[in-house]
Amino acid sequence: MCPQESFFQPSQFLLLVGVPVASGLLLLKCLHWHCSRWLPGACWKSDGQVEAMSQPTPLSEDEIPRECPPPTLPEVAAFYQELHTPTQGRTVTRQLMHKLLVFSAREVDHRGGCLILQDTGISLLIPPGAVAVGRQERVSLILVWDLTDAPALSPSQGLVSPVVACGPHGASFLKPCTLTFKHCAQQPSHVCTYSSNTTLLDAKAWRPLGRPGAHSSRDECRVPLSHFSLYTCVLEAPVGQAPRKWLQLAVFCSSLAPGQTHLQLRVYFLNNTPCALQWAMANEKPHGGRLRGPCQLFDFTGARGDQCLKLKYISEGWENVDDSSCQLVPHLHIWHGKCPFRSFCFRRKVANDIEDCSALTNEIIVTMHTFQDGLETKYMEILRFQASEEEYWATPPSVSQPPPCNRLPPELFEQLQMLLEPYSITGNDWRRLASHLGLCGMKIRFLSCQRSPAAAILELFEEQNGSLQELHDLMTAMERLDCASAIQNYLGRVPCGGRVQENRGLELDEKL
Repeated sequence: MCPQESFFQPSQFLLLVGVPVASGLLLLKCLHWHCSRWLPGACWKSDGQVEAMSQPTPLSEDEIPRECPPPTLPEVAAFYQELHTPTQGRTVTRQLMHKLLVFSAREVDHRGGCLILQDTGISLLIPPGAVAVGRQERVSLILVWDLTDAPALSPSQGLVSPVVACGPHGASFLKPCTLTFKHCAQQPSHVCTYSSNTTLLDAKAWRPLGRPGAHSSRDECRVPLSHFSLYTCVLEAPVGQAPRKWLQLAVFCSSLAPGQTHLQLRVYFLNNTPCALQWAMANEKPHGGRLRGPCQLFDFTGARGDQCLKLKYISEGWENVDDSSCQLVPHLHIWHGKCPFRSFCFRRKVANDIEDCSALTNEIIVTMHTFQDGLETKYMEILRFQASEEEYWATPPSVSQPPPCNRLPPELFEQLQMLLEPYSITGNDWRRLASHLGLCGMKIRFLSCQRSPAAAILELFEEQNGSLQELHDLMTAMERLDCASAIQNYLGRVPCGGRVQENRGLELDEKL
C-alpha cells in the first residue's frame, strides 16, 4: 500500500491545488483583457493591443470618449423636442446627448417648404401638396457629426458622405420629399445609398437603399423619401475596379504672436464635402485655429496604403521639435471618413543658434509633401504654409454673418442647366448669365474649365440669394425666352389657397 500511496499523492495534490490556481489566473487574465478596453487614456486597436493614447490639441473626432450612461426618459423627450423646435431659418450647431449635431427645423403646410443646412450642401425639399390642406407638420433636417452613427464598413467600402437624419423619424407625406447632400466619390455609379430605419438614439441598422448609383450624380446624392429616417452614402466598387474618392487637405494654425516660441500646424485629411470642412473648422474654433489658404484636392484610392505627410522645408530661424519629419495616417482612418489630422510643432530658434543673423524669425514658411505609401514617385501633392507676426497685428474687418442662400428647385435647376450648357455662337448661354452676375473674362474662362459651367453659374446665383423672379427677369433681358418660360411654368404651378398665387417679388423659400 505504501508504494501506491506515494504514487497517487502528487497527482491528487495537482488536482486539488493546481486546477483552482490555474482557473484563478485565467479569470484574472480575462478580467484584465475586458477592463483594459475601457481604461481612461487607452486606445483599443484592431489587432487587440492596448496602447497609451496621446492627447493632441484639438481632440480628433475618432478619439472622443463615447461611454455615457443611458439617457432617462425626460432627457430623451427634451432631446427630440429641441431638434423639432422651429429655428426660424437658422442653422444651429449644438451638443445634445453627447452628439454634435447641426440642424434646422420649421413648420410646413400644404404649400411645401425647403430646409437648408448652411454651408454644408444639405437640403430637404417638401413639395407642394405633400401635406394635406389645413394641416401643419414640423420637420427637421439634421447633420450628424458623430462617427459612431456611421455604418460599420469593410476594408473595401469607403464612407463618401455625411450621415443625415430627417425628422421626426417615420414621418410620411402625401408626395415624396427629396433629400440632397454631397458625396466625394469619383465614380457616381459606385455610390450606394444606405438607410437606417431607426431613431438617432437607437442602435443603427444600416441597409442598402436601391442599387449602386441610383441616387447619385457627379458630386451629389438626391434621395426620394417615402418616410423620414437616417441616410448616408458608401463607396462600393465592383470587383476588379479600384475604388477612388476625392479628399480635401486643409491646413490649420493659430496666429503667430510676437515673442511666441512654439507654433503647431495641423493638416486634416477630409472627404471633399462641405460638411467635412465645416466639422474641421468647428473642431479648430475652441483652439484658435484658422484655415490657412484654400484646401487642396487629393486623389485617394482604396487599394493602396497609408497616407504619408513628409516635412520638406522649414524657413531659417525655426526648427521641428517632433521626433520625425514624416508622419503616417492609417489608410482606413481616411477611407472610412474619420476626418483624421496630423500635426507638426515648430520652435523658434534663439539668436545664438541662427547661422544667418539676418534671417527673419517673425515669419515661418513650411513646405510638406503628402502621398500614399508606395506612390511617392507617381502622385504627390505639395502643401505650403506661411504665417507672420503681421497677421497678429492686423485687425480683421468685421464680417457679418451671410444670410442663408436660396436654392433653386432641383427639377428647375436641371432644366436650366440643360438649356444654358450648350455653347452658343453669339455667346448667349451660361457666359451671358455670368456677365450679368458681374463676372469678368478671367473668371468666365475659369468656369469654362469646370465639368458643368452652367451648374457652377447657377450655384453662384443661389449664393447671391436671388429670387426666382429676378432670375426670370435676367433670362428675359438676355432674350433667353426658353429659360424664362421654364421659370414661369414652375412659378405658375405653385398653389396657394386653391388658386395660382402672384409670384412677383417672392423669395424662393416662400415659393417652395
